[in-house]
Amino acid sequence: MTVSTHMLRRRRFLPLFITQLLGAFNDNLYKTAMVLFVVYSIYNSEEAEGMFSAVASAVFIIPFFLLSALAGQLADMRDKARIIRIVKACEIAIMGVGAVGLLLAWKGIQVQAVSIPLLMVALFAMGVHSTFFGPIKYAILPQHLEEHEVLAGTGLVEAGTYIAILFGTILAGWIPVEAAAACVVVTAIIGYLAARQVPEAPAQGEVEPLDYHVVRSSIALVRNTSHDRRVFLAIMAISFFWTIGAVLFIQFPPLVKNVLTASKEVASLFLVIFSIGVAIGSVSVNALLKGTVSARYSPVSVLMMGAFVLAFYLLCRGWTAEPVGTLLNVGEFVSHSLAIPLLLSLLGIAIAGGMFVVPLYAFLTTFVPKTQTARTIAANNIVNSGAMVAGSLLAAGLTAAGLDIVHHLLLSAAMCVVSAWLGLLLLRAERAARA
Repeated sequence: MTVSTHMLRRRRFLPLFITQLLGAFNDNLYKTAMVLFVVYSIYNSEEAEGMFSAVASAVFIIPFFLLSALAGQLADMRDKARIIRIVKACEIAIMGVGAVGLLLAWKGIQVQAVSIPLLMVALFAMGVHSTFFGPIKYAILPQHLEEHEVLAGTGLVEAGTYIAILFGTILAGWIPVEAAAACVVVTAIIGYLAARQVPEAPAQGEVEPLDYHVVRSSIALVRNTSHDRRVFLAIMAISFFWTIGAVLFIQFPPLVKNVLTASKEVASLFLVIFSIGVAIGSVSVNALLKGTVSARYSPVSVLMMGAFVLAFYLLCRGWTAEPVGTLLNVGEFVSHSLAIPLLLSLLGIAIAGGMFVVPLYAFLTTFVPKTQTARTIAANNIVNSGAMVAGSLLAAGLTAAGLDIVHHLLLSAAMCVVSAWLGLLLLRAERAARA
């Protein structure tokens, strides 16, 4: 029996895995259904669609920047399982608000004045939900798993997350928006029931008073986490990776509609392939490293990612658009001469990205005391979210300045070089620590 199979049979891992799976599924079902409906059914200009996609990404990410320090303190100083249950109960109410927004948009009732604001409120609230759940899903692993199981557990959580993203994205692209509204509420309820089965995970250190000053606590948290050079470099490398990911995800729906002149089902297919690729990369790098936490493959992985982004850009530039008003369905799109190379380039981007980022998350939970793991993840989320908001704002600014969506891909390729440099610094720090 493999380590992964063994863990999936145990209550110390399975309920958390299912809870995370359902949360990621619901996040992406809601976000994708919302963005695809607005891009394809409400707006009719590349600039407006690109701007909406960028703003929606920023709205979801901002809570990570503002509240991660508090989330990390709570996760290290309180029972993690109890926090999970509270967070998942809140998800039911949040998805209720989001479902109302989707239904109003579907009916065309007060779309600009009521529906879109409700959608954004629910999106922001889901960002808050993920901010408080994020540190726990990684920090609880060293508490419930044996030391030799942590990397495998991290890989399973990452792979499970992207499989859930995959199914949520597929569903959002293919079911009616009114069905998506019902599904997000039902999934939130099932997620809460799974969360109730997570074993207790009490604080492992001395319980300290919480610092509710978000700016002061955030600065202190990032500063305190930066003492270990390996952890600091891992956080910086992960931040650049998610900035690249944010820019790519912002581009996909308007790029598919306006550059590749394809339907929302094709946009959903792009997001699906990206999710499959990251899941493949997550599992593959665990197999290559054989359970050892190391950045050995990180620099070359992210350079490969940049090369695939460049290939993807060149293929998009060579694409011949359909006449105005014509959108290719999935079958018509796949039959295009450049479609298969384009999709393979996208898959390559995602596999290389998964191989790059998974070992870096394992650094965050392995090289700090167990009493500090949640706050380390929270510090990572603060830096990540700041970088992702900056990437979203940069994408919005480039769109507002009139730069075509397809040229944003060059920005992603350039950021891969920076990530490779950070990965190399991390590998050198890792070797120096071992020496």
